[in-house]
Amino acid sequence: MALFLLLHVLSVVVWVGGMFFAYMALRPVAANVLEPPQRLTLWAGVFGKFFPWVWASVATILLTGLTLLIMMGRMPHYVLAMLVLGVAMMLIFAHVFFSPYKKLKRAVGEKDWQNAVAALAKIRRLIGINLSLGLLTIAVVFIGRGLT
Repeated sequence: MALFLLLHVLSVVVWVGGMFFAYMALRPVAANVLEPPQRLTLWAGVFGKFFPWVWASVATILLTGLTLLIMMGRMPHYVLAMLVLGVAMMLIFAHVFFSPYKKLKRAVGEKDWQNAVAALAKIRRLIGINLSLGLLTIAVVFIGRGLT
């Protein structure tokens, strides 16, 4: 059980920590120091490296989370909340990956900076939502565990 919990938490750290870094540190600096063509190219490359890690994290979180639920034999309310929030985050990420990220890559490849800016703006909003949900999920788990 400890190994599943460790893999679960490490995957959350990779995903939520990566979003925190990208949103709170990389984004403001890139916006201040890079012109749109360089900034958009940077983001397409960063997402190209980060998103495979997110897919691996999503798969690991699902597998370990479901395994832990089976091993627990019960589902406290905070675990149900974690499951619902986590699935919502996964669905948002899948949308980001298959829609605005795909548009961003295509637009950057075609040097269509106007459409690239629009795609990146959608990604930024959705990652902001996912980061908020991820931090909320962590808070729910720790508060919920403390109340049980």
